[in-house]
Amino acid sequence: MKILIFEDEIPAYEKLRAHIENTLPNAEYLGWARSIHEAKLLLNKHQQIDLIFSDIELLDGKSLSVFEEIKVNCPIIFCTAFDQYLLQAFKTNGIAYLLKPYDKTSFDEALGKYKSLFKTSKKKLDPGLISELKLILESERESYKTRFSIKKKGGIKLLSVNDIICIQANGDFCFANDVKREKHIINSSLSLVENKLNPKQFFRINRSEIINIDCIEKIEASFKNKLAIKMKAFDETLYTSSSKTKSFRAWLDKS
Repeated sequence: MKILIFEDEIPAYEKLRAHIENTLPNAEYLGWARSIHEAKLLLNKHQQIDLIFSDIELLDGKSLSVFEEIKVNCPIIFCTAFDQYLLQAFKTNGIAYLLKPYDKTSFDEALGKYKSLFKTSKKKLDPGLISELKLILESERESYKTRFSIKKKGGIKLLSVNDIICIQANGDFCFANDVKREKHIINSSLSLVENKLNPKQFFRINRSEIINIDCIEKIEASFKNKLAIKMKAFDETLYTSSSKTKSFRAWLDKS
């Protein structure tokens, strides 16, 4: 089996590669792409591909545009955090998927679905699925999140975005810190969470942190063109990256 991986996040790629090597030791690994450009190069380079694992969000856009432009003659297992928006589309089109963050069990289930749906019939990706997924994602971007559903031991907690002080990346998922000084797991990458939040209220101050403007208590100059930010009900001091400081200042004036 010849396999390609399209995944922009390095930890997620390493985890996926490990699952593939453990479960499919005889598979031939053809390459890894983190961007749309790299994905196109790999697809044009390899004519014989048996399976693609693809995240929907790549560094420079959505992988769906790659599959629109280049005809793919093999099935795809999508790796995504857009579960509530894509499950029905996957179900009706018979496409296998992995919801982030995933483990070996969910990986095995997705691979099992791939084998049952595609192995014998050689069924290919339905071109209509691409348009359907794009419409779903575009629709999602038109309305910003007002709350997150957080899974807890006692059930599901609804966390209002207005109660979020900051969100911090942690591998394939994030931690949301709220005004009650509680920490909650959001099962999405920081980039996906950022896309769901109103940019007038939330700003990504560096590679791994997003803050709520309504929870800023004090801002001071720091070293190397950075700004030190003190948030309400949050003990840790946060810092803008040097590259984000200018745009952060502009955002403050705009908001």
